[in-house]
Amino acid sequence: MPTKNMAQAFGQYAEIVAADYLVKKGFKILAQNFRYKRFEIDLIVKKDELIVFVEVKARKNNLFGHPEDFVNRKKMRALRLAATHYLRTQNSQQAIRFDIIAILGSQEQVSEIVHLEDGFY
Repeated sequence: MPTKNMAQAFGQYAEIVAADYLVKKGFKILAQNFRYKRFEIDLIVKKDELIVFVEVKARKNNLFGHPEDFVNRKKMRALRLAATHYLRTQNSQQAIRFDIIAILGSQEQVSEIVHLEDGFY
């Protein structure tokens, strides 16, 4: 059974994989692990005039559901609050979007990356 530290390490690795994936898709990384109070946004990226707030979810397999299924209403609300704070601190009025990047695999082998644009509102 994986320990919490192993799961955290895989989660951090998944965020690096997601960031690399987005850079290859033409996004610029604005922030990683942006914190507001007890909330955190994994990645904040920009492409053209669009700011995208990204939640990264990683799982070794999908036996208990797909990674993106673990972004619940509470998490969505927290991300919206943190995003609002980020936009205020940047004095930004640009268009925004919330995406989910779901990663299956391990640190040795990523088997699948799913990018859900407009993953939630």
